[in-house]
Amino acid sequence: WLLALVTVGGALAVVRTQNMFRAALMLVVSFAGVAGIFALINAEFLAVVQVLIYGGGVAVLVIFAVMVTSDVAEGNRNTRTQPFALLAAGALLVTFVFAIVQAEWDVLPNDLPAPLAGVFVDTPAAIGGLLLNEYVLPFEIAGIVLLAAVVGALALVRER
Repeated sequence: WLLALVTVGGALAVVRTQNMFRAALMLVVSFAGVAGIFALINAEFLAVVQVLIYGGGVAVLVIFAVMVTSDVAEGNRNTRTQPFALLAAGALLVTFVFAIVQAEWDVLPNDLPAPLAGVFVDTPAAIGGLLLNEYVLPFEIAGIVLLAAVVGALALVRER
């Protein structure tokens, strides 16, 4: 429940805050809460992917966009479409809640055949082994390219 509160609280803070930089940071908090929920339901691979892809890549992209925006402190202005957007978001929430309540949550039966059950257990370890053994050079090069992008963006945005 604590992770659900962190996730929903971070998402609400993203929507409610006027400062775009703080909204981006709250988005990272919300992503971390989702990763924690994945870890609790024994989906470790999804938790790691959530942290790496969303918590890292998407959050860095959003922060880059915030850094190159001229009036970050001003935030979004109120418009005439805001009530319609709120109504659409409420309708989407009702639809999601209805779908969640009506869904059958017995996704995987307990009597899976051995080869199929092994896929869910062995695949994340195999992917991690490949990334850190066989494909370690491309993995490290991707990290260096991302570091160069961060340094380049900071150099472009830096005030002179």
